[in-house]
Amino acid sequence: QVQLMESGGDSVQTGGSLRLSCAATNLGTPKYCMGWFRQAPGKERERVASIAADGATDYHGSVRGRFTVSQDNTKTKLDLQLNNLRLDDAGMYYCAVSRLPSIILGRGCRNWSGREHTTWGQGTQVTIST
Repeated sequence: QVQLMESGGDSVQTGGSLRLSCAATNLGTPKYCMGWFRQAPGKERERVASIAADGATDYHGSVRGRFTVSQDNTKTKLDLQLNNLRLDDAGMYYCAVSRLPSIILGRGCRNWSGREHTTWGQGTQVTIST
């Protein structure tokens, strides 16, 4: 059974930076999507950044150019570098792994909604203040 453990959430001011990390165990064959989702109070969970088995990445439009997703060579550690943070970046950030092969979820897993066929970590909180 895949297990995901996030770390790195914190309280920062607007314009600041954070680095979130996710450690995965029992991942098996690395042919799936890995990524980060976030959920703000009263809003639906949304995919922030994802990386496919071939290394292609995809980002939510609101974070493109500010966030960077990366994976280590073993593909069991997933990081998210968050720069130039804004108030609307606040929320609970979840590490996730798809249970469908990344090849069917589009380039960079852009078609991965997370509504099904997804394993989740417990989340790490990102708080932004002025």
